[in-house]
Amino acid sequence: MYGPGGFYRRLEGPAGHFRTSVHASPLFAGAVARLLCRVDEALGRPGTLDFVDMGAGRGELVTGVLAALPAEVAARARGYAVELADRPAGLDDRITWLSEPPENVTGLLFANEWLDNVPVEVAEVDAEGVARLVLVREDGTERLGKPAGGAEAQWLARWWPLPAEEGLRAEIGLPRDTAWASAVSRLERGMAVAVDYAHTADARPPFGTLTGFREGRETAPVPDGSCDITAHVALDACALPGARRLTQREALRALGITAARPPLALASTDPSAYVRALARAGEAAELTAPGGLGDFGWLLQPAGIADVPL
Repeated sequence: MYGPGGFYRRLEGPAGHFRTSVHASPLFAGAVARLLCRVDEALGRPGTLDFVDMGAGRGELVTGVLAALPAEVAARARGYAVELADRPAGLDDRITWLSEPPENVTGLLFANEWLDNVPVEVAEVDAEGVARLVLVREDGTERLGKPAGGAEAQWLARWWPLPAEEGLRAEIGLPRDTAWASAVSRLERGMAVAVDYAHTADARPPFGTLTGFREGRETAPVPDGSCDITAHVALDACALPGARRLTQREALRALGITAARPPLALASTDPSAYVRALARAGEAAELTAPGGLGDFGWLLQPAGIADVPL
């Protein structure tokens, strides 16, 4: 997907194909900026405050966060966009563009829909009840390969045990656990947050979640670079000691995002303000909606500080 002409190197970027919380409303970047301010306070307001945007796309989130910060915090903030695609033209000069997170981060490392794109193996139970790795050709054709073994089999047994029923599937999240632990290891002091479509051990999907996206629609996950390929994240497996999990609905409400309608009286006294407030309420409703973005999982991992109120 990151090869020449691949999905993530196209001019339109990910926003041309699917809608994340970042694209849904600037309220999301504002909420993340408030979280960064809380981390700043927990850190004792250091001379330099880092914000690291993992899987930054075209830098939309880091741009929005820097713009939403109070002037005193913005003066100390350094923005980093971590992305394999090329730096887009016109990006704010304050943002450093990197292919991997910087060393010794002091601040907030935020991974919005990053882990779901970390590649994983898929296992499927065969007719004999054995979990085998799924092999796929460039045209999307699949066949079963060797049985899952070693660390992958251990991960399945611990986090996603498959009954001996033909056709059941699991995505082996070990590479995501490793990727998250590596990103968190760059955090000297502060907090790391992963936000993603997620599931937990008590409700794993029986046939997995592997799918593709192109032009706003779900499509077959063909590994030829023509579409996004994604699978939901076992965030409970990724969690390191001291982590806690929330839904996006819970997290955003704690950060001041509310879908409450403005008082109707405002429509009479200040119609323009009423319309603006109504639009914000609609955007907040999308960000926190049950069955939609509100069900995203948030994994919060403090490092070197007490847990940040949220």
